Amino acid sequence: MDNFPEFIKHPANRIALFNQATPGVEGYVFDGANGSQMAFWTCAENASSADHVHEYDEYMIVVRGCYTLIIDGERIPIRAGEEYFIPRGARHS
Repeated sequence: MDNFPEFIKHPANRIALFNQATPGVEGYVFDGANGSQMAFWTCAENASSADHVHEYDEYMIVVRGCYTLIIDGERIPIRAGEEYFIPRGARHS
């Protein structure tokens, strides 16, 4: 899945590095016609994102490697092929 998903990696979808909240992370975002959104993040090194909350539900799938989600102090490892749903308003990092 190294090229997953190819359409989102169009240069117009790339998030400028100065807008990235987490150093070492590269991101792309695609806004759908119906108000939906898809984001694709790659991380080439260990990184941490600050504790934050979204006004929307978040659904994530780890394509390769492992992502450790922290919700209410609980560390939740999500490995390649696994998914997780974060409801709107849930504080996480």
